[in-house]
Amino acid sequence: MAEIIQERIEDRLPELEQLERVGLFSHAEIKAIIKKASDLEYKIQRRTLLKEDFINYVQYEINLLELIQRRRARIGYSFKKDEIENSVVHRVQGVFRRASAKWKDDVQLWLSYVVFCKKWATKAQLSKVFSAMLAIHSNKPALWIMAAKWEMEDRLSSESARQLFLRALRFHPECAKLYQEYFRMELMHTEKLRKEKQEFEKAKMDVGNLDYPEEILQGELARIIYKNSVSKIKGAEFHVSLLSIAQLFDFAKDLQKEIYDDLQALHTDDPLTWDYVARRELEIETQPREEQPTTKQAKAAEMGRKEARCCAVYEEAVKSLPTEAMWKCYMNFCLERFTKKTNSEFLRGKRLERTMIVFRKGNELKLLPEFQYKQWIELLLHHDYFKEGLEVAVAGTELFRDSVTMWQMKLQVLIESKSTDVAMVFEEAFAHLKPQVCLPLWISWAEWSEGAKSQEDTEAIFKNAILAVTGADSVTLKDKYLDWAHRSGGYKRARAVFRSLQESRPFSIDFFRKMIQFEKAQESCKMVNLREYYERALREFGSVDSDLWMDYIKEELNHPLGRPENCGQIYWRAMKMLQGELTEAFVAKHAMHQAGHL
Repeated sequence: MAEIIQERIEDRLPELEQLERVGLFSHAEIKAIIKKASDLEYKIQRRTLLKEDFINYVQYEINLLELIQRRRARIGYSFKKDEIENSVVHRVQGVFRRASAKWKDDVQLWLSYVVFCKKWATKAQLSKVFSAMLAIHSNKPALWIMAAKWEMEDRLSSESARQLFLRALRFHPECAKLYQEYFRMELMHTEKLRKEKQEFEKAKMDVGNLDYPEEILQGELARIIYKNSVSKIKGAEFHVSLLSIAQLFDFAKDLQKEIYDDLQALHTDDPLTWDYVARRELEIETQPREEQPTTKQAKAAEMGRKEARCCAVYEEAVKSLPTEAMWKCYMNFCLERFTKKTNSEFLRGKRLERTMIVFRKGNELKLLPEFQYKQWIELLLHHDYFKEGLEVAVAGTELFRDSVTMWQMKLQVLIESKSTDVAMVFEEAFAHLKPQVCLPLWISWAEWSEGAKSQEDTEAIFKNAILAVTGADSVTLKDKYLDWAHRSGGYKRARAVFRSLQESRPFSIDFFRKMIQFEKAQESCKMVNLREYYERALREFGSVDSDLWMDYIKEELNHPLGRPENCGQIYWRAMKMLQGELTEAFVAKHAMHQAGHL
């Protein structure tokens, strides 16, 4: 092994001598490079190979290349690149080749190789890297696309990109992403040819000898890909994706029309088709560009007409396809337009009116999904339509009796409209819902009661909630109960609630920290109470919270009635209870605290 390493170091000497001769590195720096290179070479030549050693080698050489570039820029020396940089690049490529041969399945390693070649190697070398990578990872469409894009955009070789896409499709004949990118590539290629031809014609050069077939210039290759792809990949979503790509190219109007017509003919039963066709009305100009409206009122009126045309298509859609999914598309469109900002009162009023009409129709047909009932109620509440809001909420809870969200919305309407039936509807909700989903309702009830009822009523709600809600959900409830007790009755009530709940597991760490803070806020903060809270908190969280132990130690040190002699015992208890890294963190914090006191 020593002979191999020595030989490889000797191979580096000409480039290192050049670096010293031209003044890019000092003699001492060259010696340091030789030492570091020897260490790295040893690691990648030993019998047991580690991937990290190869990565470290590559990273060192890349850092060296970047340093050479910076030194060149600083002293303005740009010669001898063949003897210096190219030598380093070839060596790094050799290391990458060995690593990628050893760890063939590591895609990240291959991608690092590609990134290096893009920056430092020639285009021909990178083509070879892509070929080697794809021979092993032919099952990954994204890598085929990456290679083809590079051939198209960096090497400017449409033919190579085309060949890669064709090979990829043999491996992945039903990959939508491959077809989309191949389709895009052929359109880009056509656009490039058209621009070339225009430039030649502007220069009045004869293009008769050049190969510009008219069908290619009209996008025939892209059309063939489109036809092949939709015969293999079904569905309106894929069809729309190809149309969206085609619309990026102005010359492809005929192709766009063909795809659009096929979409309507082949996917009439798909809501996405109708949704796309309807939304397209927003983009269609009804007047020549020079006659476009200029005043704000005229622009608002024109937008209103476009939105009315969209809605006419949606109306036809919900008649042809009266499904929940189709209504969802229609209502989403109306809500999007309604939430779009406008200074026009006319437009805002029209959008609100349309949205309300669509919601009402969907409700009559019982085709609204649950979340759209929620959207509708929120819209009604925003405009203070409490009566209709309650009607909608009642309809929603009848359709979705097991939905805590729908009951919450109904209660929100009652609370905001200051109804006297709030408490009764809370009781009704609990009768219909499973106990394990009721936490949000209990919290809402307690929050409403705090503002509307007596403290005794609110406390009764919290006590009932604690009995009804168990497990992890009860943690939030206990925290809320303690906060309310402190807000409504100060420290005395908070301590009473704490005492009543102290054996009612599970808890959060905040439950105990709140009581510690409440105690410390008292004018006569009692150390005996703080010890009680810390001890109870440590019983629950002493094995997982090192900060709790440190705070306890600080309390004993800093409180006027603290006992510093207890700190040693607390420290050793912490060492026994804490696990693994938490012990190390605790020791470090304790040492820093002691150092700060010295």
